[in-house]
Amino acid sequence: MNNILIIGAGRSSTALINYVLEKARDRNWTVTVADADPELAKQKVNDHPNGRAAWLDVLKVNDRRDLISRHDIVVSLMPAHLHIEVALDCIKLKKHLITASYVSQEMHKLSDAARSHDLIFMGEMGLDPGIDHMSAMQKIHQIKQHGGQLTAFRSYTGGLIAPESDDNPWHYKFTWNPRNVILAGQGTAQFLEGGKFRYIPYNRLFTKYWVVDIPGMGDYEVYANRDSLLYRDVYGLSGIPNILRGTIRHLGYCDAWNALRKIGLTDNSFPIVDSGDLTYHELMEAYAGGGPGSVKDRIARLLDQDVDSPVMEKLEWLGLFRKTKIHVANATPAQILEDLLLKKWALKPSDKDMIIMHHEFEYILENQTRLLKSTLVMKGANEHDTAMARLVGLPIGIFVRLVMEGKIKATGVNIPVMQEVYDPVLEELATYGVVFREEEVIL
Repeated sequence: MNNILIIGAGRSSTALINYVLEKARDRNWTVTVADADPELAKQKVNDHPNGRAAWLDVLKVNDRRDLISRHDIVVSLMPAHLHIEVALDCIKLKKHLITASYVSQEMHKLSDAARSHDLIFMGEMGLDPGIDHMSAMQKIHQIKQHGGQLTAFRSYTGGLIAPESDDNPWHYKFTWNPRNVILAGQGTAQFLEGGKFRYIPYNRLFTKYWVVDIPGMGDYEVYANRDSLLYRDVYGLSGIPNILRGTIRHLGYCDAWNALRKIGLTDNSFPIVDSGDLTYHELMEAYAGGGPGSVKDRIARLLDQDVDSPVMEKLEWLGLFRKTKIHVANATPAQILEDLLLKKWALKPSDKDMIIMHHEFEYILENQTRLLKSTLVMKGANEHDTAMARLVGLPIGIFVRLVMEGKIKATGVNIPVMQEVYDPVLEELATYGVVFREEEVIL
């Protein structure tokens, strides 16, 4: 195998592309980076002798299949709903496939077909999901090998802004797909607590958060991910009474985000009439309804907030009460909010992002209940060399190398929870500074 195809040259692709090109130089591999914006792909390849840029509209079936047919491994960095089309082509053309996205039910159904052709289809090979699976499974297996019985597993991850670049009251900026941030949490979160199922619907999600002390970092808020139960069996924790996966945010974020939800600004189900001609003030007035006082006063009452509360301060900082045109035609509330936040939460050139991943393992060993905390903190260098891009891209790149070198045997559709994957990937990630710090106490 000599030819690697990377589909998608967006914000999370840089570290992956750089890694694979670096390895390609010594191994005589050819790396094609394909994107609907060929100039962006060309920038990412950066005239590397083993790289080439290509234009690809992934919805054009013949062009997509022609490009896939000329490569051995395909890495899809496309939006998750487009992976299945690429996957079907990879089955037909007998090509390996790697993605960073959650493995859908449609993708799972391809496992037998992939296995019958000795194809490796690896999903969830990024940060979260990805590094979270690998680091958790390595520790779970170690605990079990020493005779420990796990009674609780909690795993939290956040893509945040580093303290030295934190200059807004939300303490947040975009480091990954903005649309996913806007729509985060929609559905019902479910997890296990004390052996009982817990469900938190979207309308209560951002009011039911926890404050967690992250070692060396201080207190952060955590809200529950949509489905923490998916990984009980995959992690070998089918009988565990406590399991929770969550998202980390700075203190104060959840209350303010819940205000946006309560107003209606995260709704993506209908277009706002004449949205392009409205001002943000007019939009807020439409949501506030009639009554005494200013629009800001009425929104504060709607939210049951003091007009000068920290929540209202965050809304005002966004410019929601200004008489500024929205300039987004036929947009849903969520699209209007996304457009606004893209401006307000944009990284500055010298900004550093920060990833925090924190696992907690409670287990019984030798009649003692123990708590092991395992924490990763990594900062980016600037708006382009982000911790997010590194931690999404490097695991994929390392796994691509392992497949190209014939070191992976697990065929079919998988996620990275097997030792033949997580040991070498985590070992190499450590050379890039991806190191978990551990502390353990007896409870």
